[in-house]
Amino acid sequence: MIVYLNSLGCVRNLVDSEAMLGALAAAGHTIAQDPADAEGIIVNTCGFIESASQEAVDTILEMARYKAEGNCRRLIVTGCLPERYRDDSAGELPEVDAFLGTGAYDRIVDAVEGRLETGSCLLPAPDLLPLHTRTTSRIQKTFPVAYLKVMEGCNRHCTYCIIPTLRGKLRSRPPEDIETEAAGLAGAGFREIVIIGQDTTSYGIDLEQPSDLAFLLGRVARAAPRCRFRFLYGHPDRIDDALLHAINDHDNICPYFDVPIQHASAPVLKRMGRGQDEKQLFALFERIRKAVPDAALRTTVMVGFPGETEADFNRLLDFVKAVGFDHLGAFVYSDADDLPSHHLPGHVSAAVAELRRDRLMELQAGISLAKNLKRIGTTVSVLVEEKESDDCCTGRTIYQAPEVDGITAILAGPLEIGQFLDVRITGATEYDLEGVPA
Repeated sequence: MIVYLNSLGCVRNLVDSEAMLGALAAAGHTIAQDPADAEGIIVNTCGFIESASQEAVDTILEMARYKAEGNCRRLIVTGCLPERYRDDSAGELPEVDAFLGTGAYDRIVDAVEGRLETGSCLLPAPDLLPLHTRTTSRIQKTFPVAYLKVMEGCNRHCTYCIIPTLRGKLRSRPPEDIETEAAGLAGAGFREIVIIGQDTTSYGIDLEQPSDLAFLLGRVARAAPRCRFRFLYGHPDRIDDALLHAINDHDNICPYFDVPIQHASAPVLKRMGRGQDEKQLFALFERIRKAVPDAALRTTVMVGFPGETEADFNRLLDFVKAVGFDHLGAFVYSDADDLPSHHLPGHVSAAVAELRRDRLMELQAGISLAKNLKRIGTTVSVLVEEKESDDCCTGRTIYQAPEVDGITAILAGPLEIGQFLDVRITGATEYDLEGVPA
Protein backbone atom coordinates (compact mmCIF):
# COMPACT_ATOMS: atom_id res chain seq x y z
CA MET A 1 0.00 0.00 0.00
CA ILE A 2 0.90 3.67 -0.27
CA VAL A 3 0.96 4.96 3.31
CA TYR A 4 1.03 8.46 4.78
CA LEU A 5 1.84 9.22 8.43
CA ASN A 6 0.99 12.47 10.22
CA SER A 7 3.07 12.81 13.40
CA LEU A 8 1.75 15.14 16.10
CA GLY A 9 3.22 16.27 19.41
CA CYS A 10 6.78 16.15 20.65
CA VAL A 11 9.97 14.80 19.09
CA ARG A 12 9.71 11.68 21.26
CA ASN A 13 6.53 10.94 19.33
CA LEU A 14 8.41 11.71 16.13
CA VAL A 15 10.94 8.96 16.86
CA ASP A 16 8.06 6.48 17.26
CA SER A 17 6.65 7.69 13.94
CA GLU A 18 10.03 7.20 12.26
CA ALA A 19 10.16 3.63 13.57
CA MET A 20 6.65 2.86 12.34
CA LEU A 21 7.54 4.17 8.89
CA GLY A 22 10.68 2.04 8.95
CA ALA A 23 8.65 -1.07 9.77
CA LEU A 24 6.15 -0.31 7.01
CA ALA A 25 8.88 0.27 4.43
CA ALA A 26 10.56 -2.99 5.45
CA ALA A 27 7.24 -4.76 4.88
CA GLY A 28 7.14 -3.46 1.31
CA HIS A 29 4.86 -0.44 1.65
CA THR A 30 5.53 2.88 -0.06
CA ILE A 31 5.68 6.04 2.07
CA ALA A 32 3.68 8.97 0.69
CA GLN A 33 4.45 12.64 1.21
CA ASP A 34 0.86 13.73 0.57
CA PRO A 35 -2.23 12.20 2.23
CA ALA A 36 -4.15 12.63 -1.03
CA ASP A 37 -1.94 9.92 -2.55
CA ALA A 38 -2.29 7.44 0.29
CA GLU A 39 -4.28 4.24 0.52
CA GLY A 40 -3.53 4.01 4.22
CA ILE A 41 -3.27 6.98 6.60
CA ILE A 42 -1.80 6.94 10.12
CA VAL A 43 -2.17 9.71 12.68
CA ASN A 44 0.32 9.36 15.54
CA THR A 45 -1.27 11.43 18.28
CA CYS A 46 -0.37 13.42 21.38
CA GLY A 47 -2.76 13.51 24.34
CA PHE A 48 -0.64 15.30 26.93
CA ILE A 49 -2.90 18.34 27.33
CA GLU A 50 -6.39 19.27 26.17
CA SER A 51 -5.22 21.39 23.23
CA ALA A 52 -3.05 18.51 21.96
CA SER A 53 -5.97 16.09 22.22
CA GLN A 54 -8.20 18.50 20.32
CA GLU A 55 -5.55 18.97 17.64
CA ALA A 56 -5.38 15.17 17.33
CA VAL A 57 -9.14 14.82 16.90
CA ASP A 58 -9.24 17.64 14.34
CA THR A 59 -6.41 16.02 12.37
CA ILE A 60 -8.11 12.61 12.46
CA LEU A 61 -11.33 14.10 11.10
CA GLU A 62 -9.38 15.96 8.42
CA MET A 63 -7.64 12.73 7.36
CA ALA A 64 -11.01 10.92 7.39
CA ARG A 65 -12.06 13.07 4.44
CA TYR A 66 -9.54 11.21 2.29
CA LYS A 67 -11.25 7.98 3.28
CA ALA A 68 -14.70 9.31 2.37
CA GLU A 69 -13.70 11.17 -0.80
CA GLY A 70 -10.22 10.04 -1.86
CA ASN A 71 -7.94 7.03 -2.19
CA CYS A 72 -7.67 6.12 1.48
CA ARG A 73 -8.99 2.66 2.41
CA ARG A 74 -7.70 2.43 5.95
CA LEU A 75 -7.31 5.05 8.71
CA ILE A 76 -5.18 4.15 11.75
CA VAL A 77 -4.76 6.18 14.94
CA THR A 78 -1.77 5.51 17.19
CA GLY A 79 -0.14 6.92 20.29
CA CYS A 80 -1.20 8.86 23.34
CA LEU A 81 -4.79 9.74 22.40
CA PRO A 82 -6.09 6.15 22.33
CA GLU A 83 -3.82 5.28 25.28
CA ARG A 84 -5.37 8.03 27.39
CA TYR A 85 -9.01 7.74 26.37
CA ARG A 86 -9.00 3.96 25.98
CA ASP A 87 -12.05 2.30 24.43
CA ASP A 88 -13.91 5.61 24.30
CA SER A 89 -11.79 6.42 21.25
CA ALA A 90 -13.60 3.87 19.08
CA GLY A 91 -17.04 5.15 20.02
CA GLU A 92 -16.14 8.79 19.44
CA LEU A 93 -14.29 8.22 16.15
CA PRO A 94 -16.08 5.55 14.10
CA GLU A 95 -14.17 6.71 11.00
CA VAL A 96 -11.04 5.01 12.33
CA ASP A 97 -10.30 1.40 11.40
CA ALA A 98 -7.91 0.63 14.26
CA PHE A 99 -6.45 2.30 17.35
CA LEU A 100 -3.00 1.40 18.67
CA GLY A 101 -1.92 2.63 22.10
CA THR A 102 1.65 3.48 23.04
CA GLY A 103 2.32 -0.18 23.82
CA ALA A 104 1.16 -1.39 20.40
CA TYR A 105 3.38 0.42 17.91
CA ASP A 106 4.79 -2.96 16.90
CA ARG A 107 1.38 -3.87 15.42
CA ILE A 108 1.40 -1.07 12.85
CA VAL A 109 2.00 -3.39 9.88
CA ASP A 110 -0.90 -5.62 10.95
CA ALA A 111 -3.13 -2.57 11.28
CA VAL A 112 -2.24 -1.14 7.87
CA GLU A 113 -2.61 -4.52 6.17
CA GLY A 114 -6.07 -5.04 7.69
CA ARG A 115 -5.27 -7.97 9.96
CA LEU A 116 -6.98 -6.33 12.92
CA GLU A 117 -10.72 -6.30 13.50
CA THR A 118 -12.32 -3.06 12.27
CA GLY A 119 -12.64 -0.57 15.11
CA SER A 120 -10.30 -2.53 17.37
CA CYS A 121 -8.40 -0.70 20.10
CA LEU A 122 -5.14 -2.41 21.11
CA LEU A 123 -3.92 -1.20 24.50
CA PRO A 124 -1.22 -3.50 25.89
CA ALA A 125 0.81 -2.13 28.80
CA PRO A 126 3.41 0.34 27.46
CA ASP A 127 6.03 -1.34 29.67
CA LEU A 128 5.78 -4.49 27.54
CA LEU A 129 6.77 -2.83 24.26
CA PRO A 130 10.45 -3.52 23.48
CA LEU A 131 12.67 -0.45 23.52
CA HIS A 132 14.17 0.88 20.32
CA THR A 133 17.62 -0.49 19.57
CA ARG A 134 20.47 0.41 17.23
CA THR A 135 18.92 -1.98 14.68
CA THR A 136 15.47 -0.39 14.72
CA SER A 137 14.76 0.76 11.19
CA ARG A 138 13.70 4.41 11.01
CA ILE A 139 12.78 6.73 8.16
CA GLN A 140 14.10 10.13 9.22
CA LYS A 141 13.17 13.40 7.55
CA THR A 142 14.98 15.78 9.90
CA PHE A 143 18.43 15.82 8.25
CA PRO A 144 20.96 17.08 9.27
CA VAL A 145 19.51 16.61 12.78
CA ALA A 146 18.67 13.21 14.30
CA TYR A 147 16.83 12.44 17.52
CA LEU A 148 18.12 9.60 19.65
CA LYS A 149 15.65 8.31 22.24
CA VAL A 150 17.68 6.76 25.05
CA MET A 151 14.87 5.74 27.38
CA GLU A 152 11.14 5.37 27.71
CA GLY A 153 8.69 6.16 30.49
CA CYS A 154 9.00 8.06 33.74
CA ASN A 155 9.03 7.16 37.45
CA ARG A 156 8.09 10.62 38.72
CA HIS A 157 4.64 11.53 39.98
CA CYS A 158 4.09 15.19 39.12
CA THR A 159 0.43 15.84 39.89
CA TYR A 160 -0.29 17.57 36.57
CA CYS A 161 1.32 14.96 34.31
CA ILE A 162 -0.23 11.94 32.59
CA ILE A 163 3.02 10.73 30.98
CA PRO A 164 3.75 7.84 33.41
CA THR A 165 0.27 6.47 32.63
CA LEU A 166 0.73 6.87 28.88
CA ARG A 167 4.34 5.70 28.64
CA GLY A 168 4.88 3.41 31.63
CA LYS A 169 7.76 3.22 34.05
CA LEU A 170 11.32 4.34 33.34
CA ARG A 171 13.27 1.95 31.09
CA SER A 172 16.75 2.86 29.83
CA ARG A 173 18.57 1.46 26.84
CA PRO A 174 22.04 -0.01 27.41
CA PRO A 175 24.77 2.61 26.86
CA GLU A 176 26.68 0.44 24.39
CA ASP A 177 23.56 0.15 22.21
CA ILE A 178 23.09 3.93 22.22
CA GLU A 179 26.77 4.50 21.46
CA THR A 180 26.57 2.22 18.42
CA GLU A 181 23.45 3.99 17.17
CA ALA A 182 25.11 7.40 17.57
CA ALA A 183 28.10 6.23 15.55
CA GLY A 184 25.74 4.90 12.89
CA LEU A 185 23.86 8.20 12.67
CA ALA A 186 27.16 10.04 12.29
CA GLY A 187 28.18 7.60 9.57
CA ALA A 188 24.90 8.31 7.77
CA GLY A 189 25.80 12.01 7.63
CA PHE A 190 23.80 13.49 10.49
CA ARG A 191 25.63 16.41 12.11
CA GLU A 192 23.60 17.06 15.26
CA ILE A 193 22.23 14.33 17.52
CA VAL A 194 19.66 15.30 20.12
CA ILE A 195 19.44 12.99 23.14
CA ILE A 196 15.84 12.68 24.35
CA GLY A 197 13.65 10.81 26.82
CA GLN A 198 10.69 11.61 29.05
CA ASP A 199 13.08 12.54 31.90
CA THR A 200 16.45 12.40 30.19
CA THR A 201 18.58 13.21 33.23
CA SER A 202 17.21 10.08 34.96
CA TYR A 203 18.78 7.95 32.25
CA GLY A 204 20.43 4.78 33.51
CA ILE A 205 19.26 4.64 37.13
CA ASP A 206 17.16 1.56 36.35
CA LEU A 207 19.90 -0.45 34.62
CA GLU A 208 21.38 -3.56 36.21
CA GLN A 209 24.70 -1.73 36.19
CA PRO A 210 23.48 1.81 36.96
CA SER A 211 24.66 4.51 34.59
CA ASP A 212 23.88 8.20 34.15
CA LEU A 213 23.56 10.86 31.47
CA ALA A 214 27.07 12.20 32.06
CA PHE A 215 28.62 8.80 31.33
CA LEU A 216 26.40 8.35 28.27
CA LEU A 217 27.22 11.77 26.83
CA GLY A 218 30.92 11.03 27.13
CA ARG A 219 30.52 7.75 25.24
CA VAL A 220 28.50 9.18 22.36
CA ALA A 221 30.69 12.27 22.08
CA ARG A 222 33.76 10.08 21.62
CA ALA A 223 31.91 7.69 19.27
CA ALA A 224 30.84 10.49 16.89
CA PRO A 225 33.44 13.30 17.18
CA ARG A 226 32.24 15.07 14.01
CA CYS A 227 28.70 15.45 15.38
CA ARG A 228 27.51 17.86 17.98
CA PHE A 229 25.23 16.63 20.76
CA ARG A 230 22.67 18.18 23.05
CA PHE A 231 20.11 16.78 25.46
CA LEU A 232 16.54 17.90 26.11
CA TYR A 233 14.08 17.39 28.99
CA GLY A 234 16.31 17.52 32.05
CA HIS A 235 15.10 17.62 35.66
CA PRO A 236 16.53 20.11 38.19
CA ASP A 237 17.35 17.47 40.80
CA ARG A 238 19.66 15.54 38.44
CA ILE A 239 21.89 18.28 37.05
CA ASP A 240 24.98 17.20 38.97
CA ASP A 241 28.69 18.02 38.80
CA ALA A 242 29.42 14.95 36.69
CA LEU A 243 27.06 16.22 33.98
CA LEU A 244 28.64 19.69 34.07
CA HIS A 245 32.10 18.18 33.79
CA ALA A 246 31.05 16.00 30.83
CA ILE A 247 29.81 19.05 28.94
CA ASN A 248 33.01 20.96 29.67
CA ASP A 249 35.22 18.01 28.75
CA HIS A 250 33.81 17.49 25.24
CA ASP A 251 33.80 20.27 22.67
CA ASN A 252 31.05 18.55 20.67
CA ILE A 253 28.50 18.60 23.52
CA CYS A 254 26.51 21.82 23.37
CA PRO A 255 26.61 23.90 26.57
CA TYR A 256 22.83 23.95 26.44
CA PHE A 257 20.67 23.13 29.45
CA ASP A 258 16.99 22.39 28.87
CA VAL A 259 15.69 22.18 32.46
CA PRO A 260 11.92 22.64 32.86
CA ILE A 261 11.22 24.06 36.33
CA GLN A 262 7.41 24.46 35.91
CA HIS A 263 7.27 27.19 38.57
CA ALA A 264 9.33 29.06 41.17
CA SER A 265 6.90 29.52 44.05
CA ALA A 266 7.53 26.86 46.71
CA PRO A 267 3.82 26.31 47.55
CA VAL A 268 2.97 25.77 43.88
CA LEU A 269 5.96 23.46 43.35
CA LYS A 270 4.90 21.41 46.37
CA ARG A 271 1.37 20.97 45.01
CA MET A 272 2.88 19.99 41.68
CA GLY A 273 4.94 17.27 43.36
CA ARG A 274 8.16 18.75 42.07
CA GLY A 275 10.31 18.74 45.19
CA GLN A 276 12.39 21.93 44.74
CA ASP A 277 11.99 25.45 46.01
CA GLU A 278 12.98 28.86 44.68
CA LYS A 279 16.33 29.00 46.48
CA GLN A 280 17.37 25.56 45.26
CA LEU A 281 16.44 26.38 41.69
CA PHE A 282 18.28 29.70 41.72
CA ALA A 283 21.36 28.03 43.19
CA LEU A 284 21.22 25.40 40.43
CA PHE A 285 21.32 27.95 37.61
CA GLU A 286 24.08 29.89 39.35
CA ARG A 287 26.06 26.65 39.66
CA ILE A 288 25.56 25.85 35.96
CA ARG A 289 26.74 29.30 34.88
CA LYS A 290 29.74 29.17 37.19
CA ALA A 291 30.81 25.74 35.91
CA VAL A 292 29.91 26.35 32.23
CA PRO A 293 30.34 30.11 31.64
CA ASP A 294 28.92 30.07 28.09
CA ALA A 295 25.89 27.96 29.06
CA ALA A 296 22.54 28.63 27.41
CA LEU A 297 19.62 28.09 29.78
CA ARG A 298 16.19 27.02 28.62
CA THR A 299 13.20 26.26 30.82
CA THR A 300 9.47 25.63 30.66
CA VAL A 301 6.95 26.96 33.15
CA MET A 302 3.26 26.49 33.82
CA VAL A 303 0.82 29.19 34.87
CA GLY A 304 -2.69 28.81 36.23
CA PHE A 305 -1.96 25.70 38.29
CA PRO A 306 -4.67 25.08 40.93
CA GLY A 307 -4.06 27.34 43.90
CA GLU A 308 -1.67 29.70 42.09
CA THR A 309 -2.24 33.15 43.58
CA GLU A 310 -1.22 36.50 42.17
CA ALA A 311 1.58 36.51 44.74
CA ASP A 312 2.78 33.10 43.47
CA PHE A 313 2.76 34.38 39.92
CA ASN A 314 4.69 37.51 40.87
CA ARG A 315 7.33 35.29 42.50
CA LEU A 316 7.63 33.45 39.19
CA LEU A 317 8.03 36.75 37.33
CA ASP A 318 10.71 37.88 39.76
CA PHE A 319 12.52 34.56 39.42
CA VAL A 320 12.53 34.72 35.62
CA LYS A 321 13.92 38.28 35.79
CA ALA A 322 16.60 37.25 38.26
CA VAL A 323 17.81 34.18 36.34
CA GLY A 324 17.55 35.66 32.85
CA PHE A 325 16.89 32.51 30.85
CA ASP A 326 18.10 32.49 27.26
CA HIS A 327 14.93 30.68 26.22
CA LEU A 328 11.65 30.11 28.05
CA GLY A 329 8.37 28.51 27.08
CA ALA A 330 5.17 29.03 29.07
CA PHE A 331 1.91 27.15 28.89
CA VAL A 332 -1.40 27.26 30.70
CA TYR A 333 -2.31 24.43 33.08
CA SER A 334 -4.58 21.93 31.33
CA ASP A 335 -7.08 20.25 33.63
CA ALA A 336 -8.55 16.75 33.26
CA ASP A 337 -10.32 14.45 35.68
CA ASP A 338 -7.67 11.73 35.30
CA LEU A 339 -4.99 13.98 36.86
CA PRO A 340 -4.30 14.17 40.62
CA SER A 341 -4.16 17.97 40.30
CA HIS A 342 -7.80 17.96 39.19
CA HIS A 343 -8.81 17.39 42.81
CA LEU A 344 -6.80 20.30 44.22
CA PRO A 345 -8.70 23.40 45.40
CA GLY A 346 -8.41 26.88 43.96
CA HIS A 347 -8.65 26.30 40.22
CA VAL A 348 -7.64 29.38 38.24
CA SER A 349 -9.89 30.67 35.46
CA ALA A 350 -8.69 30.26 31.89
CA ALA A 351 -8.86 34.02 31.32
CA VAL A 352 -6.58 34.75 34.29
CA ALA A 353 -4.17 31.96 33.36
CA GLU A 354 -3.88 33.14 29.76
CA LEU A 355 -3.27 36.72 30.90
CA ARG A 356 -0.47 35.48 33.18
CA ARG A 357 1.08 33.49 30.34
CA ASP A 358 1.01 36.55 28.08
CA ARG A 359 2.62 38.73 30.76
CA LEU A 360 5.33 36.16 31.33
CA MET A 361 6.11 35.75 27.64
CA GLU A 362 6.24 39.53 27.21
CA LEU A 363 8.82 39.67 29.98
CA GLN A 364 10.82 36.83 28.40
CA ALA A 365 10.74 38.48 24.98
CA GLY A 366 12.58 41.46 26.45
CA ILE A 367 15.13 39.23 28.18
CA SER A 368 15.73 37.20 25.02
CA LEU A 369 16.11 40.31 22.88
CA ALA A 370 18.70 41.80 25.24
CA LYS A 371 20.70 38.57 25.18
CA ASN A 372 20.53 38.27 21.39
CA LEU A 373 21.60 41.90 20.89
CA LYS A 374 24.77 41.13 22.88
CA ARG A 375 25.69 38.52 20.27
CA ILE A 376 25.91 41.12 17.49
CA GLY A 377 29.53 41.36 16.38
CA THR A 378 30.46 37.90 17.70
CA THR A 379 31.29 34.91 15.53
CA VAL A 380 29.51 31.62 16.17
CA SER A 381 29.41 28.21 14.52
CA VAL A 382 26.09 27.55 12.78
CA LEU A 383 24.77 24.24 11.48
CA VAL A 384 23.25 25.01 8.07
CA GLU A 385 19.84 23.31 7.84
CA GLU A 386 17.61 24.83 5.19
CA LYS A 387 17.82 26.91 2.03
CA GLU A 388 15.31 29.76 2.18
CA SER A 389 16.35 31.47 -1.07
CA ASP A 390 19.33 31.79 -3.40
CA ASP A 391 20.98 34.21 -0.99
CA CYS A 392 19.70 33.08 2.39
CA CYS A 393 19.94 29.87 4.40
CA THR A 394 18.90 29.16 7.98
CA GLY A 395 20.51 27.13 10.71
CA ARG A 396 21.17 27.06 14.44
CA THR A 397 23.98 27.83 16.83
CA ILE A 398 24.89 25.64 19.79
CA TYR A 399 22.61 27.93 21.83
CA GLN A 400 19.50 27.14 19.79
CA ALA A 401 17.71 23.78 19.95
CA PRO A 402 15.63 22.58 16.98
CA GLU A 403 11.90 23.28 16.94
CA VAL A 404 11.71 25.04 20.32
CA ASP A 405 14.13 27.97 19.94
CA GLY A 406 14.84 30.57 17.29
CA ILE A 407 16.97 30.23 14.18
CA THR A 408 19.99 31.96 12.66
CA ALA A 409 19.54 33.39 9.17
CA ILE A 410 22.73 33.35 7.08
CA LEU A 411 22.79 35.98 4.35
CA ALA A 412 24.76 33.96 1.81
CA GLY A 413 24.31 31.21 -0.66
CA PRO A 414 24.38 28.65 -1.94
CA LEU A 415 25.51 26.76 1.17
CA GLU A 416 25.82 23.04 1.79
CA ILE A 417 23.09 21.67 4.03
CA GLY A 418 24.71 19.94 7.00
CA GLN A 419 27.91 21.97 7.09
CA PHE A 420 29.15 23.89 10.13
CA LEU A 421 29.86 27.49 9.17
CA ASP A 422 31.40 30.31 11.18
CA VAL A 423 28.94 33.20 11.05
CA ARG A 424 29.41 36.78 12.20
CA ILE A 425 26.19 37.97 13.82
CA THR A 426 24.95 41.27 12.35
CA GLY A 427 21.36 41.48 13.60
CA ALA A 428 18.96 40.10 16.19
CA THR A 429 15.30 39.96 17.16
CA GLU A 430 13.65 38.55 20.28
CA TYR A 431 14.21 34.97 19.17
CA ASP A 432 16.28 34.92 15.97
CA LEU A 433 19.76 35.92 14.85
CA GLU A 434 21.09 37.07 11.49
CA GLY A 435 24.59 37.06 10.12
CA VAL A 436 27.08 36.59 7.30
CA PRO A 437 29.89 34.08 6.79
CA ALA A 438 32.90 35.12 8.85
